[in-house]
Amino acid sequence: MNEVVLHAEVLVLGGGPGGYSAAFRAADLGKQVVLVERFPVLGGVCLNVGCIPSKALLHAAQIIHEADEFAEHGVTFDKPTINIDKIRAWKESITKSLNTGLAGLVKQRKVTLINGLGKFTSANTVDIETAEGIKTIRFDQAIIAAGSRPTKIPVFPHDDPRLWDSTDALQLAEIPKKLLIVGGGIIGLEMATVYHAMGSEISVVELMDQIIPGCDKDLVTPLARRIKKQYKNIWLETKVTSIEAQEEGLKVSFEGKNAPESELFDAVLVAVGRRPNGLLIGAEFAGITVNEQGFITVDKQQRTNVNHIFAIGDIVGNPMLAHKAVHEGKVAAEVTAGHKAHFDALTIPSVAYTDPEIAWMGLTENQAKQQGIEYDKAVFPWAASGRSLCLGRKEGLTKILCEKETGKLLGAGMVGTNAGELISEAVLALEMGADAEDISLTIHPHPTLAETFGFAAEMITGTITDLYIKK
Repeated sequence: MNEVVLHAEVLVLGGGPGGYSAAFRAADLGKQVVLVERFPVLGGVCLNVGCIPSKALLHAAQIIHEADEFAEHGVTFDKPTINIDKIRAWKESITKSLNTGLAGLVKQRKVTLINGLGKFTSANTVDIETAEGIKTIRFDQAIIAAGSRPTKIPVFPHDDPRLWDSTDALQLAEIPKKLLIVGGGIIGLEMATVYHAMGSEISVVELMDQIIPGCDKDLVTPLARRIKKQYKNIWLETKVTSIEAQEEGLKVSFEGKNAPESELFDAVLVAVGRRPNGLLIGAEFAGITVNEQGFITVDKQQRTNVNHIFAIGDIVGNPMLAHKAVHEGKVAAEVTAGHKAHFDALTIPSVAYTDPEIAWMGLTENQAKQQGIEYDKAVFPWAASGRSLCLGRKEGLTKILCEKETGKLLGAGMVGTNAGELISEAVLALEMGADAEDISLTIHPHPTLAETFGFAAEMITGTITDLYIKK
């Protein structure tokens, strides 16, 4: 038996956004908290090899694109020189600064942080594999925030450095001449945006009939049109059957609509989703139910089938988003402290930080149709937005769905510059039960991109003057 080195009132397994938020909230509520994280820094995938570094690189890509595109409006720059080492160092400095901030918060809140890989050994103990050996912690309550990892395709060669997952792509080790992206979802397309700006020739292969499957087709279309001109190939309804490592590159074979039989690439990024880590934490020794995919079932209070053990974030199901994990983490922490909290968000917004950005929340039009909900729809084109035209862009749009009878907001989406910043107003409107009239009577500053949300609502109430809609 390993010696019990610590007792925790609340043990949190995993230090990503959900885990550290749960640990900090529990500590603020007076609990004695132990936080276990397998990597030497906090922040999980999101901060270290996900959301944050990708946004830094996407900003660099945006600057390159904007400088290039503004030539036709009278401002011409020389072709940019890309210092990949400097960009990488800048990206890493952002992550480091946030890591340092989190380490400070751990100290301020008197949370005990243990670095190592934690696994349950019973319903009240966890063994942690640390650099100094195995440490056993006994806990009263636990919150599992062990996250997810990229899905690997077994038939692909795994030891070839030219075959990447999202973590490899964010290292920015080199800019391949020809890059294939397997998976046309958010992660794949964000990385395509970065590497295209840096000079790679991009091909994308997607199994479904549209990029970003599950997103409203109206929102995806402007992005699809733009990248069709920028990228070498976008193969939809196509799958990769094999990847063969050859000296001169990776030979990729395809099956499906309009795709070639095979082609050679300098690097291949596999971005076909993520899988939860539920089967890697010794859950069975604690009696926690985990399904074969690795997901843990929880109730509205984030409680597993074991009464004093909670789970949050990617490990409890889709959408696998940091902001969902944070909210769930706070709920779980509050319940451990005896509060009557539960997760009751009406919607969880999604953002693709592509160019243009796409953001959506609430019901999509497909979902409204499937559920037999009668709705009114308005789509405001950004070609009629002065602010968007001043940015040199006109392909964007704002779309809203409202309940036919009451005008109550059901869903909204934007595609265009900074769509990710604009969606929050729609989320707030939905959470507050706003209807089209509430939104249209809210004075939006002009000229802004945000006012397109107000204009879309005016299209539903019939009060719009910025467009002429024939009655």
